[in-house]
Amino acid sequence: MTDTLSERELRYGTYIGAIKRHKRQVAFSAILEAERLKPPRPRLRGVDLHRLLTPYISVRLTEQLRAVVPLALLLIGFQALALRSSLLNTETVLLGILAVAIGLMFFMEGVKRGLMPFAENVGFHMPGRMHVSVLLGFSVLLGVGATFAEPAIGALQAAAEAISSERAPWLRQLLGPYVLWLVLAVATGVGFAVSLGMLRLMFGWRLKVMVLMIVPPTLALTVWAAQQPDLAPIIGLAWDCGAITTGPVTVPLVLAVGVGVAASTGRSDNPLSGFGIVTLASLFPIVAVLAVAVYLTGQGPEALLPIQAIASDSWHTESPFAEIVAAFRSIVPLLLLLVLVQVLLLRRRIRHRNVFIYGVIMAIAGMALFNLGLTNGLVALGQQAGVNVPWAFSPHWETGAPALYPFALGIAATLGFAFLVGFGATVAEPALNAMGMTVENLTDGAFRKRMLIRAVAIGVGCGAALGVSRILFDLPLWVLLLVGYTLALALTILSREELVNLAWDSAGVTTGPVTVPLLMALGIGLGHVVETADGFGILAMCSVGPIVSVLATGLWTDIKTGRRFTRRVA
Repeated sequence: MTDTLSERELRYGTYIGAIKRHKRQVAFSAILEAERLKPPRPRLRGVDLHRLLTPYISVRLTEQLRAVVPLALLLIGFQALALRSSLLNTETVLLGILAVAIGLMFFMEGVKRGLMPFAENVGFHMPGRMHVSVLLGFSVLLGVGATFAEPAIGALQAAAEAISSERAPWLRQLLGPYVLWLVLAVATGVGFAVSLGMLRLMFGWRLKVMVLMIVPPTLALTVWAAQQPDLAPIIGLAWDCGAITTGPVTVPLVLAVGVGVAASTGRSDNPLSGFGIVTLASLFPIVAVLAVAVYLTGQGPEALLPIQAIASDSWHTESPFAEIVAAFRSIVPLLLLLVLVQVLLLRRRIRHRNVFIYGVIMAIAGMALFNLGLTNGLVALGQQAGVNVPWAFSPHWETGAPALYPFALGIAATLGFAFLVGFGATVAEPALNAMGMTVENLTDGAFRKRMLIRAVAIGVGCGAALGVSRILFDLPLWVLLLVGYTLALALTILSREELVNLAWDSAGVTTGPVTVPLLMALGIGLGHVVETADGFGILAMCSVGPIVSVLATGLWTDIKTGRRFTRRVA
């Protein structure tokens, strides 16, 4: 049976009248009048601001406090309980630590809101509109600007005063009259590393092959430099500079550009596309610093410049104005580079200008606060710990009081303290927690977040203990580096590409803006007491430790799970 729908003819005028029945015409002047008479926007009360801002701020401040406070309490507690020493300038140090946490919170918020959108936008649009040479040139400039903006770069100059000009003249020169050469060398190395990382993203080069091509020549240059009396003390500084560069500015900005480049070249579906640039950014500065040192020492003794004290009669050299000026010098050049590239080269306007201005203000204010806290908090605390720790196994350097413990027990306590500092700083590192979640999702749970964090933390802790041992017993750093990286290269050959990416990048995320100045100041203080030529090398050992530990853990996981740790394309 077929249903038949009855049809009815309807005049078009009747239809128009029917649909207009519920409509009402309103004059435009009436709309304007209604807008004018609309009640004003209600003002926010104090309780409303509290409900809006407190959850937003508390999460970010808690993240930074978790990275700063446990490490500071460990240093203070060890001195008070094990070394029976009280903290000097307690109020200033505590305020400095608080300034570091608040400054990092402001700074990271500013980088996220003001700088990272520019970097990702430039990375997405530039490959399709510009020649590859323009992209590579921009990558070099981005790496240079990001290095100057790194908060931990200031720790280099803070370490200069503890270096002896008699025992290590060229090391003191690099941290004094030639400090600009040093920073430029580090920045240039990062710049070339970023450009090479962009080429890797564009052409899909394997990081495993690049590591096997770059690390052996770097080790060979290090071994050769160790045989030169003028260059040997600079090896620790060069390898520590590789750890300083991979901080909260370089890593997110470079990865943001890398994400844009990967998306524009059709490789954004590869979950490992962002890995590798951090590794390159930590290797190239080593070669650059050693190259500058070779050039300067080749000029002979006449190139040695007099060490001059910093003049403090100008307002811009006194605190807090010095920290504010340094913040502007760090942020503004990088900001101008990103803005000029987007506006002039890409012909794209700045969207959400209020958010952009907010981000810039937060970044500058955060950098100034961090610099202020670095000088008065972290560096002072680390140097005090470094000066007091040798009292556990040797007479007090100032009063001559006998050692607190027998030599073997004191050495064991010192090395255990160094391990705990490295382990605790790594566990609290926010970037490592984020990487752990990514890796756990990438490996379908074969390599769990907790396993990665523990492997990296143990590697950093062992590296810190080895670095402190090197200072205490005056061990040759080049031997430790050669053994450590030879083992890392052997494990790299046995491992697959995914594990190599993870392990070599994990070394970079552990050396954050809190860990670097504390460990560097600890090493400088130890070196001053035991009268070594320099106190560098702890950060270098903290970098190779997690590479070995993560590669070993990954191989063990492969064997245990039947090599299920394979790349999963999203």
